Amino acid sequence: MAISSPYVIVLTTVEEAILRACARSGRSEHRDVVRARIVLAAAAGQTNEAIAATIGGCVDTVRKWRKRFAAKGLPGLDDLPRTGRPRRFTPVQVAQVKALACTLPAETGLPLSRWSGADLAAEVIGRGVLNAVSAATVRRWLAADAIKPWQHQSWIFPRDPDFAAKAARVLDLYARCWDSQPLGPDDYVISADEKSQLQALRRRHTGLPPAPGRTRRVEFDYTRGGTLAYFAAYDVHRATVLGTIAPKTGIEPFTELVEKVMTTEPYTSARRVFWIVDNGSSHNGQRSTQRMNSAWPTATLVHLPIHASWLNPVEIYFAILQRKAISPNDFTDLKHLATRILAFQDRYNATADPFDWTYTPDDLNDFLKRLSDHDHQPDISRAA
Repeated sequence: MAISSPYVIVLTTVEEAILRACARSGRSEHRDVVRARIVLAAAAGQTNEAIAATIGGCVDTVRKWRKRFAAKGLPGLDDLPRTGRPRRFTPVQVAQVKALACTLPAETGLPLSRWSGADLAAEVIGRGVLNAVSAATVRRWLAADAIKPWQHQSWIFPRDPDFAAKAARVLDLYARCWDSQPLGPDDYVISADEKSQLQALRRRHTGLPPAPGRTRRVEFDYTRGGTLAYFAAYDVHRATVLGTIAPKTGIEPFTELVEKVMTTEPYTSARRVFWIVDNGSSHNGQRSTQRMNSAWPTATLVHLPIHASWLNPVEIYFAILQRKAISPNDFTDLKHLATRILAFQDRYNATADPFDWTYTPDDLNDFLKRLSDHDHQPDISRAA
């Protein structure tokens, strides 16, 4: 004879709705579904033995969750807090490992440029910080931390003393302003540079086309067909490019590019043409400015700060050219490469829109402020 339970379950409308939704859910944990079915069956008046037979469990399990629900309601179906295994490592020890990970191995006399999990584990054991620790544990600690000492990013700190002034006037030109005055309709802004050392590499074997489950394959081995330089002048506001091909970089081929642009309309009839260039050898220094002014009185050469090619829109065009027309490099000779470059230039001019340049003088000021704040942070290591 089945024994009736002393824990009588009476559900409210809300509780019943929640339990039924959980019991039917395909996304709930299996344990939660079983507990919901137990309580629903108990509320329907079934005995513990009958419920156990229905869910395929034991009577003790049914009794446990029936009792908990009767005492606490829905919260009673949650798992109780568990103490877990005692900690093997103290917070101080974990912090010491992280601090070591944030130092360069060379500073400790090791012939390494960066730490691995195994290297860190061996080092902290050797120093007596820990008696034993696995590389996996060290990697887990570092992965959970906000600082990722094994990652690095290359950058160049601005060293031009006039960085702010030079960069600001270039950004003003992109916004069609010069000396606090708006540019007129017959004023033009040219971003110019050269893409040097473009190689005509010919693959020794024909590549394989893509197939199901396989990407296109390009033969690794190649023969060299020489190098050339591509000089380009990008009109910032009209999105047109004029370019020339030369055997190498230098003042002479850059002068040829300037002549090609300045003898082409609308630049021939322009009131002013501003040429934005970096500090490459083809167009750096005061002499380059004097050459430009002597040859073309309506042209003004505007130099970017040192190491600021990221402010030059023609570099974006060069990246598009490399990605869409040159890579992967497979050309029979230099003539083939030059033809491809100039053909892409024509195609680009037929379809391109001006770049949506959003970097403003306010962004520049924020950037310089962050650099200044970083540069003036106290040296914690020396203070220690």
